[in-house]
Amino acid sequence: MQKRIYATVLVLLLVVIAWLANQLMHERSVVNDGKVWSSLYQQQAAEYRALCFQAYNIARERVDAAVKVHTDTPYAVITDIDETLLDNSHYDGLRALQDSDFRQSDWKGWTAKGMADTVPGAPAFFKYAAAKGVAVFYVTNRAAAERKGTLRNLLRYNLPDTGNLILQSDKNSSKEARRDVIMHGKHPYKVILLCGDNLPDFDKAYDNKPSLAQRKAATDRLEKLFGDRYIVIPNPEYNDWEGALYQYKYSLPEKEKDKVVEGLLNVDTTGR
Repeated sequence: MQKRIYATVLVLLLVVIAWLANQLMHERSVVNDGKVWSSLYQQQAAEYRALCFQAYNIARERVDAAVKVHTDTPYAVITDIDETLLDNSHYDGLRALQDSDFRQSDWKGWTAKGMADTVPGAPAFFKYAAAKGVAVFYVTNRAAAERKGTLRNLLRYNLPDTGNLILQSDKNSSKEARRDVIMHGKHPYKVILLCGDNLPDFDKAYDNKPSLAQRKAATDRLEKLFGDRYIVIPNPEYNDWEGALYQYKYSLPEKEKDKVVEGLLNVDTTGR
């Protein structure tokens, strides 16, 4: 009996040693550790909620001001979906904890469930706009295959104008052509504002993979439109701001991404 106990203890020790060795060999990515905190911020920080409420309060003011002016052209607002209206931090948080990179198959599995939460203030604003006679257009880079799950998710929260769901129809992620159809197509709308979490949601200046410096320069040039025609929702988890760090080479190994991040991060080098 005593020999059997010793053997069991030895096996357990070997398992623990193997686990510790694996932990030491597999260092977590700096990038994915950051994404864990980003998901936590999105889910738990009252400051995040406050920023979203602030954005949609401003959007409501813009709608109120616009509808006071009569026009023969109907009014509309254009919105992105992910991290502007729907909150995918449950998906992103799990991926970050698993120290895994984005996979299209995982993402499509998530969107097919149609169970994402909403961004604070978003459903109330779009219902308010619709009640004022303003059409809501959902312009997203979700693929055509994701339509069913996306519609289910929008209907889950009784969002208006779900027939105006415009997905990405080709490999071109630019939203400029889709915005143009809404504003200048056969049945044009006068667009009051655009809501998004990624700067290409607003202006073609951010298309075609601009560098970090080019993105900042475009933002400075468009400064007066933010908070007026452009309503930005915070998203620290992902987007073109992250892609620009790696020159849009999303498939870079984690260690290479970590090196890029460490090289770009400004830190105090003066000592104590």
